[in-house]
Amino acid sequence: QVHLVESGGGSVQPGGSLTLSCAASESINVYACMGWFRQVPGTQREEIASIGRNGMPNFLNSVKGRFTISQDNAKNMFYLQMNSLKYEDTAMYYCAGERGFHDYCSDSWSDFGQGTQVTVSS
Repeated sequence: QVHLVESGGGSVQPGGSLTLSCAASESINVYACMGWFRQVPGTQREEIASIGRNGMPNFLNSVKGRFTISQDNAKNMFYLQMNSLKYEDTAMYYCAGERGFHDYCSDSWSDFGQGTQVTVSS
């Protein structure tokens, strides 16, 4: 199992930016798809961004245009750049990987990190 570790969370004011990083314990080339989820206590974890091996990103409508997903295969890391943060973006954020030989995201996640907290407050 690939071990994923998130970093970069913290507190930020509305309108601010944060970049979350996800470090993998081995090559991220094993992943057909990489993504980011978030969860607020008492609610279901929701997928907010993903990118397949084919390079096609997908975003939850509420973050589209504000969040960007990227990867650095040489460093075995992927990232979530979050801009124009809103109060409702406050959540625990998780990175995830879907292993496979295909090149698209199929919602069959293999590995999750432990999460990093993002708090948007004034």
